Amino acid sequence: MLKSDKWIREMCLKNKMITPFVEDLITKGKISYGLSSYGYDIRVADEYKIFTDVYNTVVDPKEFSPKAFVDVKAPYCIVPPNSFALARSIEYFKIPRGVIGLCIGKSTYARCGIVVNITPLEPEWEGHLTIEISNTTPIPAKIYSNEGIAQLIFLGSDQICETSYKDRKGKYQSQRGVTLPKVIKGK
Repeated sequence: MLKSDKWIREMCLKNKMITPFVEDLITKGKISYGLSSYGYDIRVADEYKIFTDVYNTVVDPKEFSPKAFVDVKAPYCIVPPNSFALARSIEYFKIPRGVIGLCIGKSTYARCGIVVNITPLEPEWEGHLTIEISNTTPIPAKIYSNEGIAQLIFLGSDQICETSYKDRKGKYQSQRGVTLPKVIKGK
């Protein structure tokens, strides 16, 4: 069942599901963020990994090379044409066992050719979200730090999952900052 602003507020104040938690939707002069009717608009921090082809590197999730990107810490990020950047949410999440979170891009950026991708926030996962920001246009795109980047929708179940992300010791549990891809080696 889709969770409302009342439920999200209660979970955040009682269980610190989202930290820091903004109880109102902030809109004036900003790309909106905070609590909305049936979700929560997250903010993008000022830390980015912008992908570049300077070193002619292949993006390989099993052997990720730091030569594939440049690190930027700034009040905004310019994402090159037809490229992407990784960033992180300002908010830190602690998802309850009976809940899953899904991400949807914000319409303000979508109208500029910006696509945001975040994988589901699984039951009992916690950490900063690593956010992929894709620029689908043939021109550079500007992303504003400390403002809205995507909306999360929370779904609750009347049954608790048998195995949570925490139970299976997920490789991205408790991640902080922009987290690069990981592959567990061995069997």
